[in-house]
Amino acid sequence: MKRNSGSTPQESAPASPSFTFSVSRFTDPVSRFTPLPRSFYEPSAAAVAPLLLGHWLVRQTPDGPAGGVIVETEAYLAADPACHAFRGETARNRSMFGPPGHAYLYFIYGNHWCFNAVCHARGIGEAVLVRAIEPVFGLDWMRLRRRVASDQQLTNGPGKLCAALGLDRSFDGVDLCDANSPVFIAENPERNKLLAGQGAVIASPRIGITQAAHLPLRFHMRGNRHVSRQGVAAATP
Repeated sequence: MKRNSGSTPQESAPASPSFTFSVSRFTDPVSRFTPLPRSFYEPSAAAVAPLLLGHWLVRQTPDGPAGGVIVETEAYLAADPACHAFRGETARNRSMFGPPGHAYLYFIYGNHWCFNAVCHARGIGEAVLVRAIEPVFGLDWMRLRRRVASDQQLTNGPGKLCAALGLDRSFDGVDLCDANSPVFIAENPERNKLLAGQGAVIASPRIGITQAAHLPLRFHMRGNRHVSRQGVAAATP
């Protein structure tokens, strides 16, 4: 896919969020995290994408869990020409066709991996791209894999977070609803409090695509500095 050369309006810098993470809470074993259930992923990716904001992306490592809170997502739909599944099932996109609640990993620009959560009923190719997380636990493990000037740059993009978390094609098809999987998405019991402190959830056009680029299928926390790009659009209810 070619990148869209059009400029994207910028928001003024968001105010500092009133909610802060207590990193010490995440020194417990990974079993403390509860994966989101399969039913969470059964709706369309358009419905799931904003609901993933505020939950935890967890990568199991020999040194304990690494990851953080999901702060930016994009939905890709079956009838969407920008979606890899638009032209049907192939060896590359087979994981997109279900069952829901599994990972879909793909390689872009000859350099970056992208992590997606498969949604909708089996046989319908839809997924949510996780574009950015705020790194919260396992920071030292992630910093070894992606050396940057500050933690704000550690996971603020789809390729960046995959590099920091060591995610590649070998994770394609992994069950995201199983706490024994090497990567899964866990429920955040404090999600509502987190979202309230981060400001409105913003829906805006997706980044880096040329087809169906106008659709407002990108979602991010307005008050979070770890999103890949701030954009001006309507706040979701």
